[in-house]
Amino acid sequence: MKLANFLNNLFKQDGFVLVDANYKKYVIGKPIKEKPITIKLLDKKLNYKLLINPDLYFGEAYTDGSLIIENGTLTEFLDITFKNIGRGDINIYGKILNKINGTYRYLTNFNKIVKSKKNVSHHYDISEKLYDLFLDSNRQYSCAYFKNEEDTLEQAQNNKIDHIIKKLNIKPNQKILDIGSGWGTLALAIANKTKASVIGITLSENQHQYSNNKAKEMNLSNQVEFKLIDYRELNEKFDRIVSVGMFEHVGRKFYKTYFSQVSKLLKDKGIALIHTIGSSNPPRDPQPWITKYIFPGGYTPSLSELAKPIENSGLIISDIEVLRMHYAHTLRHWKKRFLSKKDTVLNMFDEKFYRMWEFYLASCEMAFKWGDQVVFQLQLSKDNISVPNTRDYIY
Repeated sequence: MKLANFLNNLFKQDGFVLVDANYKKYVIGKPIKEKPITIKLLDKKLNYKLLINPDLYFGEAYTDGSLIIENGTLTEFLDITFKNIGRGDINIYGKILNKINGTYRYLTNFNKIVKSKKNVSHHYDISEKLYDLFLDSNRQYSCAYFKNEEDTLEQAQNNKIDHIIKKLNIKPNQKILDIGSGWGTLALAIANKTKASVIGITLSENQHQYSNNKAKEMNLSNQVEFKLIDYRELNEKFDRIVSVGMFEHVGRKFYKTYFSQVSKLLKDKGIALIHTIGSSNPPRDPQPWITKYIFPGGYTPSLSELAKPIENSGLIISDIEVLRMHYAHTLRHWKKRFLSKKDTVLNMFDEKFYRMWEFYLASCEMAFKWGDQVVFQLQLSKDNISVPNTRDYIY
């Protein structure tokens, strides 16, 4: 069986048992457990599909139930798998297919205003109740900042807010822009902690309504305004600009546009902070399953892809921080909460949706633990004197 031969070449650490649709059993690698994790294929086509493009078809098979896991969990299997794959591509066939598909997506990736709004709605306007099942109480849907692995999710998310506010070095009465403000938590925290005025922008109608309601509840409506608008439509100046977890949706063809707009909106003595998922590898094509089912139009850039458009925009990279395991810890917390609410999810959606989101959270966790995924925090300015000379103001 070619699939078994391929997997045996891949798995150098630990292993599992593979049972194909004809009930033939193969031992892959050298399983450590007395009762190894067992992968059962219920569709004969998977023998070839998983060989050709496992990046796409494994997630699809797990989601539709044509692949089942016994003697272990999805997370345990993906942990072993990603540990063996590391930061590399799974195989040459998948690499070629992803390259072809990635080229097509790049050529057709017109993340203009209408398309961007549609992409955002695909993920963020599913159901507010869904996000309440696994996010922290303030609905922060981005990487937390774990000072210690033992931090709770709430503690780590609050750490993230404090860390960002310190990096922005905000002064009272300054004007702040939050691009991709989500459910408004960061914008409201900035207003509450620094006495600055904040404009938050989003393309999600659900998030826009929720944010404005939250501002009213906190008596901050006179200080914070949330707008349903694309960043390209703004035309005013700000002392500080922050964007957390939004840049992944910009699209590679629009990096020049994005940073040029940030430069245009930022005052001469201003500071911007861009917090985005990125890759520690050279540029490569998006993960096909995530693109198809979770984040259409999304892309996590390599650092090399960011430097040129930033430099060409007239902005200066004044500081860079790379958050590595922080998102793996964040996703672990989200996944644990999501799995604990299985019955609720099934009542809201169905088994297929549950399995799809389990795979999304677990595979992303392992991509940050063993793969190339990291988080970049890019601090930007327009000169060498607007940001303090040392990091003492942060720590």
